[in-house]
Amino acid sequence: MQIAVIGAGMAGLTCARQLATHGHSVTVYEKSDSAGGRMSTRETELGGFDHGAQYFTARQPAFQRQVATWCRAGLIDLWRARLVTLDSGVAIAAGLSGQRFVAVPGMNALGRHLAQDLDVRTGQRVTQIESYHDGWLLRVSAETVAIEASAGPFDAVIIAMPADQAAPLLAAAPMMALQAAQARLAPCWSLLLGFEQELRLGYDGAWIRNSRLAWIAHDASKPQRRPGEHWVGHASTEWSAEHLEDDPERVKEKLLKAFHSATGSDVQPVYAAVHRWRFAQAIEPLPSACLWDPQLRIGTCGDWFSAGLDGAGRIENAYLSAAALAESITA
Repeated sequence: MQIAVIGAGMAGLTCARQLATHGHSVTVYEKSDSAGGRMSTRETELGGFDHGAQYFTARQPAFQRQVATWCRAGLIDLWRARLVTLDSGVAIAAGLSGQRFVAVPGMNALGRHLAQDLDVRTGQRVTQIESYHDGWLLRVSAETVAIEASAGPFDAVIIAMPADQAAPLLAAAPMMALQAAQARLAPCWSLLLGFEQELRLGYDGAWIRNSRLAWIAHDASKPQRRPGEHWVGHASTEWSAEHLEDDPERVKEKLLKAFHSATGSDVQPVYAAVHRWRFAQAIEPLPSACLWDPQLRIGTCGDWFSAGLDGAGRIENAYLSAAALAESITA
């Protein structure tokens, strides 16, 4: 079949690769200028900042096998981080078990690998899916082209996007659109900080209580990263939602103040930036692995499906959801 996949994050790329392995002709459309989704790394003159997904774990056997394959290929490595909980400036050992993995040399490296040998068309936003005889046409816009264009026809369409963005595109499958609309995703403001001086905080990552920031991590503590004092912070879902439309400079000022307060450090950064993720974490996932209509030949997958796990929003959820959808199609 000729299959269109909309979204080049972990879910879209995983589904596309598995479908291509089974002999299907797959075209991936991605609105951003690069693949990987929230497995993102911002490159600066100081080095990279993993300002999206921080790490991932592997719980289900199917994903554990895939993680082992990536490890053998040198695509990922263990992050042997010293993790704590910060409460009123006091560091409490987190005491958490389990392995945490990161892509090397940055989180975006895994997305680049998954996109290899696939027809991935970046900078192209799909705005509508239209029925065409026994297949589908896509309406596609790009900043470099003044008018929208049509792409297709395709025998099947896969939407691998956050539920809030997937639901409008699923208008041709109303029941599926209603299901997607039931998932609820929360935003997240990310803070990126670079320092000339060592902070010597004594930990590599911390969950923070009673703060605008919910998490901070020392990026340079991850394997194969450029040395330096590079920190990433994630604001809490509640604070991010409340300040979603705030001016980025104001957000940066507030989150930098929260970083100083939580860590007890008054060292000023030489680099500071923020990034807004509108759909960062699934807080009400759908209790299934994916959605697929074999008559219409349209489906959706992503980290907003539970996919047999407790909770959602993880890289593992995205992988398992995409694998389940690819299996449903090839079956």
